[in-house]
Amino acid sequence: MKRFADNELLLRRSAIILLAGLIISALVLGSAFAAGQNRPRSTQSTAPAPKPTPTPRQTGTVPTSQPAATPTPTPRSTGGAPTLGEAPPPPKLKATPEPTPPQDLGEGATIVSYTDLVQLHVRVIDRNNRPIDNVPKDQFHIFEDGVAQSVDSFTREEVPISYGLAVDTSGSLRSQLQSVIDAGKTIINSNKKGDETFLVRFISSDKIETVQDFTANKDLLMDGLDSFYVEGGQTAIIDAVYLSAEHVSQYRRGDDGDGRRRGLIVITDGEDRNSFYKQEQLFARLREEDVQIFVIGFVNELDKETGFIRKSPREKATTLINKLATETGGRAFFPESLSELPQIATEIIRDLRTQYVLSYNPTNKAQDGSYRAIRVTVDQPNSAEKRIALTRTGRLAKTASEKNAPKAPPVRLPGGATTPTRKP
Repeated sequence: MKRFADNELLLRRSAIILLAGLIISALVLGSAFAAGQNRPRSTQSTAPAPKPTPTPRQTGTVPTSQPAATPTPTPRSTGGAPTLGEAPPPPKLKATPEPTPPQDLGEGATIVSYTDLVQLHVRVIDRNNRPIDNVPKDQFHIFEDGVAQSVDSFTREEVPISYGLAVDTSGSLRSQLQSVIDAGKTIINSNKKGDETFLVRFISSDKIETVQDFTANKDLLMDGLDSFYVEGGQTAIIDAVYLSAEHVSQYRRGDDGDGRRRGLIVITDGEDRNSFYKQEQLFARLREEDVQIFVIGFVNELDKETGFIRKSPREKATTLINKLATETGGRAFFPESLSELPQIATEIIRDLRTQYVLSYNPTNKAQDGSYRAIRVTVDQPNSAEKRIALTRTGRLAKTASEKNAPKAPPVRLPGGATTPTRKP
C-alpha cells in the first residue's frame, strides 16, 4: 500500500510539471506571435504606396482665370554696408488751383522793362519803428560790397502788391487759430485795386498746401481762410517759407521783377522740426528773390531752457524769425497776447505800403553768380530824430546764362507810375 501511494504521488508531480511546462510554452509562443505582428513590414511584403501627384513645372504662364500677383524682388546682398536708398523728393506746394486772371489795369498804364537794374524796396523808420515818408531822393545812399552806387531811379508812388499769407496750422497753434484767421482777414480787407494774395497752410514737408492761389477776389480769400484747420505733424517752417517765397517771386515775374512789391506774411511758432531744406539753402534762395518777409511769431509756448551746448527751442525759433525778417527787409513781431494781432496786422499793411522804390545800375558787372552785400543809408536831420533805412541785405549776381534766358513780356503798371527803366 505504501508503495502504491508513493507511485501515485510521483505521477501527480509529473503531471503538474508537464502542465506547467505546457503553460510556459504557450506563453512563450504567444509573446513571439505578438512581436511578429508589431514588427515593421518589409518593402517586399507590403502593398505599393500610392504615387504622389506630380507638381507641374513653372513655365512662365499662369491660368487666365487667376492672374498672378507681381512679385516683389528681394535685393541681393552685396556683402557691404546697408544702403539708405534714394533721398526723398523735395517738398512741393500741393493742390495749387489755377490763378485767377489779374484785373485789367486800364488806360494810362506804363509799359516797363528791366535789365541790369537792381531794384530795392526800402522802409525808413524812426527809433520807435514809425515810418518816415518824406525823405527826398538825394538823401538816399546805396552801397554794394561797400562801394557807393548811383541812385538810378526813385519813387514813393504806390504800386500793386503781390504777397502770400502762410499760416502754420500744426497743433502748436490750435488755441490761436481763430485769432490768426481774423488777423488774416484784416490784412486782406486792406487790399487795394491791383493787389493780389495767395494763401498757404502748412504742417510737415508733405503738407504744404496752396489753399487759394493768387487772386484779387477778397471773397475767395476769405473763404480760403475760413477753411483752415489744425492738423498734427512735424512742422516744416523752412520748407514752407522756401516754397512760398519762391512762388511769390516767380508770379508774373519779369527780367528783374515787374515793378510790384512782393511780400510774404508768415504766422508760426517758429520751431522747425523736420524740413527738407536746410537754413543755408533757404537764405541762399532768398538772396535770389526780392520778397520781404513779415513774421508773426508765437514763441512764448516754447521751452526756454538752454542746454549746455545747445540753444533752447524758444531761442532758436526767435533767431530764425528775426533772420527771416532782417535778411529780406521785412519785420518780425512777437505778440504777448492775441489782442495784439489787429494792431500787428495794421502795421504790416502800413509797412508794405509806405516804402520807397530805388534802383541802381551796379558798377560791378561780373556775371559770376556771387553774393553782393547791399546797404542803404539816409542822411540824418539836424534834430533828435533818428532815421533808419531797411531793405534786403544782399543779392546774387546773375550769370551770363541767366541773363541770356528768354525774357518775360513787359507788364503794365497802373496810373503811369514812374518805375525803373534802363537808360540808353
